[in-house]
Amino acid sequence: MKTSLIALSTSIFFLTACNNTNTTIKEKETFPTTTVISIDTSIFLDYVSEIHAIQNVEVRARVSGYLEKIHIDEGASVSEGQILFSINNREYAEELAKAKALYKSAIAEVDAATLELNNVQELANKKIVSTTEVALAKNKLEAQKAKMDEAFAHQAYVQIKLNNTEIKAPFTGVINRIPHKIGSLIEEGTLLTSISQNDEVFAYFDVSEKEYLNYAKNLKSDSTTSKYVSLILADGSEHDQIGVIETVEGIIDEQTGNIAFRARFKNPGKIIKHGASGRVRLSKKFEDVVIIPQKATFEIQDKLYVYVVDKNNKIQIRNIEALARLPHLFLIKKGIQTGEHILYEGIQNVKVDMEITPQTINMRQIIKELAGK
Repeated sequence: MKTSLIALSTSIFFLTACNNTNTTIKEKETFPTTTVISIDTSIFLDYVSEIHAIQNVEVRARVSGYLEKIHIDEGASVSEGQILFSINNREYAEELAKAKALYKSAIAEVDAATLELNNVQELANKKIVSTTEVALAKNKLEAQKAKMDEAFAHQAYVQIKLNNTEIKAPFTGVINRIPHKIGSLIEEGTLLTSISQNDEVFAYFDVSEKEYLNYAKNLKSDSTTSKYVSLILADGSEHDQIGVIETVEGIIDEQTGNIAFRARFKNPGKIIKHGASGRVRLSKKFEDVVIIPQKATFEIQDKLYVYVVDKNNKIQIRNIEALARLPHLFLIKKGIQTGEHILYEGIQNVKVDMEITPQTINMRQIIKELAGK
């Protein structure tokens, strides 16, 4: 009887052990994992920009009068010195004729005063008149010369006013809106149009102080390529000309914490217009930076985490900090190191200290596949 009980107990023990073994095997599920690597890469940062023509000025009247003729049309290309508008000049022409007559009269008076001084000087030499008469004659001549200079200056001033009745293009460019029509009464300072020179354009954009410091560091290590930027137009297309960062403002805005940059772009087709919108795209280099798939991460209360597979194939949770974001990938600042194993898929189906069977996938293969998406 004892022998039978011992045999039964032994059978139950082995059956229980087998069941426990089967249970353990079932718990060790297979999950895709990967090994963390570091790479050299670049990311692109886009900044909203304001686009200005390299030259864009308002054309205003410098004299008043009726707008007599418009020599160009809106949107027309003009050359430097080309006449754009004519203001009725009859009044200024008559004023100039009067100024010229006054100037001639002043010259004649100077000549008469010169003759008078010469005569008085001869009489003084003969002791006929006193030296006081000579001094008076000299003073009279100087007064007449001053009047002559004044008349000449007035003539030149009127000539300038007459010339300003013809408004010319200050440089080669494109004419914009013309708000006034022929016959309009124009006052001095009235806006007639504006003219833009669009062969090249400036793109102004603001970056944060932190990003500016990163740019300055990159500039030291690579002063050439760090200055090159791209321009993304309003329709999402990329401008076919590469731009160059020319200047950085000397102060950081206290309210925004930003600093302004200016980039210059060639615009041979004159497609980009003054006042257009766009985004300047900067390239930022990273060397030997840790990279992991976004798919392998999850967030808890705005903090980023990843599951690490330890040497015993057990799951451990790890808080990480991202340095930058790429499509489908994170560049990691801290929290994970090259060579560590992480869970790639199935983060919803595991828990801390759970033992798994890793199915290792090469990280470079993952990156290649994600790049093709």
